[in-house]
Amino acid sequence: MLKLGLVQQKNTKNTEDNIKRLEQSIRELAKQGAELIVLQELHNTLYFCQTEDTKNFDLAESIPGPSTNRFGKLAAELKVVLVTSLFEKRAPGLYHNTAVVLERDGSIAGKYRKMHIPDDPAYYEKFYFTPGDLDFKPISTSVGRLGILVCWDQWFPEAARLMALRGADLLIFPTAIGWESTDSQEEKTRQKDAWMLAQRGHAVTNGLPVIAVNRVGHEPDPSEMTQGIQFWGNSFAAGPQGEILTEAPTDREINLLVDIDLGRSETVRRIWPFFRDRRIDAYNGISKRFID
Repeated sequence: MLKLGLVQQKNTKNTEDNIKRLEQSIRELAKQGAELIVLQELHNTLYFCQTEDTKNFDLAESIPGPSTNRFGKLAAELKVVLVTSLFEKRAPGLYHNTAVVLERDGSIAGKYRKMHIPDDPAYYEKFYFTPGDLDFKPISTSVGRLGILVCWDQWFPEAARLMALRGADLLIFPTAIGWESTDSQEEKTRQKDAWMLAQRGHAVTNGLPVIAVNRVGHEPDPSEMTQGIQFWGNSFAAGPQGEILTEAPTDREINLLVDIDLGRSETVRRIWPFFRDRRIDAYNGISKRFID
């Protein structure tokens, strides 16, 4: 049984305070026995992608760099595995949205660069992030093989499937998603339900636990073109049949601790043998943009 911690946090423009509160949450979860702790997408700062501003590139850092050093020392002190999410400066003019996994000895176990990059109102990520080039490969750690995907990746079943086919023990989604204030309550409900349903579907079709950690709270639009984003929280963990193991509220910060039975995937895949029945001889078209 794996004890897993989720940190759902509301961020402000004070980056140092954001990081200190993350560290406090990590300590609290480790004290409760967490072996693996997952943080939300771009957890050090506000979600800066609401606008296109070249000054925001100053928020990026190298990997290894200040954040991996700082969180790595904490991981080593507490003997936990951490899933972090950073704005990576790879080279001049080349930046990524990168998840970094830190081992319990503080070393970098591996990283994943976000593959699917959105470009929607208030989510102008294509301005900042180059699509990932590390493929969909699980990261091996002392607590298992982690299939790390990031936010927009969660809508693409191909990404989850490839992680599963390569031996992931669980799927993990650091996330930053929320509501546009002018949407109706009905539309907001549909969006959040679809977000959760899509990821629970990945759990079912791949027979794997799924972990989604979202930020929470309102973050204003610096350009004042919109009323900002109300991040809906609702971080959760689901088992390999899509069953909800724990779920956070939509309106406040919280740390969650949950037991994940990694061995149960084998049982589920025996009774629901989707991998056995896949028609790999008939899927050639999946690599095409569209089939006329």
